[in-house]
Amino acid sequence: MSTQGYEEELRSERSYVAGLYARLDAERARVRGEYKAALRGNGGTPMERDVEVHALAKEVKRLDVADNGLCFGRLDTVSGDHSYIGRIGLFDEENDYEPVLLDWRAPASRAFYVATAANPENMRRRRQFHTRGRQVVDFTDEVLGRPGDGERGDAALLAAVNAPRGDGMRDIVATIQAEQDEIIRLDHPGVLVIEGGPGTGKTVVALHRVAYLLYTQRERMERHGVLVVGPNPAFLNHIGRVLPSLGESDVVFMTPGELVPGLCVTTEDTPEAARLKGSAKVLDVLAAAVADRQRLPEHPLPIELGDVTVRIDAETAEWAREEARACGLPHNEARAVFSEIVTYVLTERAIARIGRGWLTRSDREAWEDLRADLLKELADDDKFTAALDELWPILTPETLLEALYTSPERLRAAGADQTLWRTDGDAWTVSDVPLLDELIDLLGRDKVADKAAEQAAEQKRKAEAEYAAGVLDVLVDRQDSMDDEDHLFATDLLYAEDLADRFGERDARDLVERAAADRDWTYRHVVVDEAQELSEMDWRVLMRRCPGRSFTVVGDLAQRRSVAGATSWDTMLEPYVPGRWIQRSLSVNYRTPAEIMTVAAALLAEFAPGVQPPESVRACGVQPWSRRVTEDELPTAIEEFVRDEAGRVGTRVVIGPPGVPGAVVASETKGLEFDAVLVVEPERILADGPRGAAELYVALTRATQRLGVLHQDPLPQALTGLAEIPTPARRAAIGGLAIRED
Repeated sequence: MSTQGYEEELRSERSYVAGLYARLDAERARVRGEYKAALRGNGGTPMERDVEVHALAKEVKRLDVADNGLCFGRLDTVSGDHSYIGRIGLFDEENDYEPVLLDWRAPASRAFYVATAANPENMRRRRQFHTRGRQVVDFTDEVLGRPGDGERGDAALLAAVNAPRGDGMRDIVATIQAEQDEIIRLDHPGVLVIEGGPGTGKTVVALHRVAYLLYTQRERMERHGVLVVGPNPAFLNHIGRVLPSLGESDVVFMTPGELVPGLCVTTEDTPEAARLKGSAKVLDVLAAAVADRQRLPEHPLPIELGDVTVRIDAETAEWAREEARACGLPHNEARAVFSEIVTYVLTERAIARIGRGWLTRSDREAWEDLRADLLKELADDDKFTAALDELWPILTPETLLEALYTSPERLRAAGADQTLWRTDGDAWTVSDVPLLDELIDLLGRDKVADKAAEQAAEQKRKAEAEYAAGVLDVLVDRQDSMDDEDHLFATDLLYAEDLADRFGERDARDLVERAAADRDWTYRHVVVDEAQELSEMDWRVLMRRCPGRSFTVVGDLAQRRSVAGATSWDTMLEPYVPGRWIQRSLSVNYRTPAEIMTVAAALLAEFAPGVQPPESVRACGVQPWSRRVTEDELPTAIEEFVRDEAGRVGTRVVIGPPGVPGAVVASETKGLEFDAVLVVEPERILADGPRGAAELYVALTRATQRLGVLHQDPLPQALTGLAEIPTPARRAAIGGLAIRED
């Protein structure tokens, strides 16, 4: 294309994209107007109004995410037709709703991601727009179907992977590659495992798959939402913007430690304790621990009843225990059966002694009156209640597990390893979470406590209802005063339907809030990232959260750190979804440049020789370096790296073993990426436990541009390929300055 022709095309494309934004603004104004009208309740029943407000609020959110990169490409067919591709779909209402912009998830958009020179998919050209805000800066074209044209998206892809990293993960909607697109659009109703090495885009592909499923299965999925489970809060914060940027907000983000609402994880298990708790064999321990609390009295327990003394003896308690265990109810609910048997025995014994001599067998009414009086007396007897609490106590998961951990005797009675003993029983760990979750089902509900909680909640709802009505009036007045161009604040969306006059009759929280607070909430789809770290017990928790068994599982077995984690996907998944799980692999590394991946691959070959490292899509021309320092020099070297990198665009991190000032451990950086990484004392990371090599592999593969290593002891053999920096070049080395191949 000539320069003049390019400029004419650019003006035309700018005009078209400007028209799309004008259409977007008009659509926003229309929806906001309808939203305000629905908020006022103009016609319809409260139920109809509620449904309409919910739908319009979602549409406002969908339109609000499209400002940045509304349209990012165009496809031209061999017949001369063309389509524009963007974040959302827009239609021409005056022309039979002809699409003027295709949603990237629509079937008609698929060729934008999969067409190649060899397989053009009936396409002649793919055009990629580069935008700044609402302005099209320029565009690049790929002519398809001609030998030597190469694969799609190289220019846009390389620009994206070379760009400095920001505070969070970005969506890849404009640069999805063919192997990624195949996974995103895969039609599989069960469990999909996405396996891939560092930098292959596993996480972002999984998130785009969620957006695609919500687009294609909206009605089935949106009422229950999607759960995304990640290794730590930093990771969830890193990925948290991707789905909202794609217009999806009904997604709950949690770490494994947050799967039991209200629980606070404060400490970490030893590897051996984590292994024991993560194994499914611990189920027998839990069952035995519950059974151990269902006791028989060592001596008969006296109960004063109707002026006589009756006793709960071992024989009576054993009969009651057998009946209660046989009823099939959880422990707390089975207490009613235990109590019923004991009550029956005690009252019959009391009646026999009290009625002897003054009641005849034929005086049935008198017998029944006496029985009723005794039952009431027994129900109000504190000693009887105390006896029940001793023999069949109401238990919570926390009280049971705390008592188990702090008692060597109870551990022995439950058949548990003494490794689980600890002095602080309620210092919960991540490995305790699946055990507590399991005990919720084993123990069942405490109905007395549930009733008290319901009464407290009802009082709170009544107190809030009056306040809510006043807030809603303020919001309606505020929206009435807004111009059409004014921004609709997040609080308007939150309170619009929830603070209506029906506030006291319904849960005012949105789906994400309700799901996160409800242990019994079930999701339509679950994404599990860093899944190789999850234990057998972790998987039991997740399967309970998704009865439909619809999962996207993301992981890399070579990066496994946890001794309780997966050694194979088959071992973890086959018990739950036999024949309903499939695996797809990503082989291209979009994060780590070839120079750094060469170093990481040498380490991988040592501890996982059968694993093929991903192939880097680019080289950066900057060699990773190492430098040996003394103990006294180390703090200064780290400080200089941080100071020098602060003058560069992008992000940085220092990774080291526990105890290194200013450094984070490798496990805290899983799934994250940084422009510059300094790895401190890799020899100590390797020596830190059985999975030290995997930790070091994670640390080495976080960098997108620059990698440096500081060490006191000799470098591990696998890292001897690093360029050693001599002392005179200290500042250049610590600053991560480029060491280029000449």
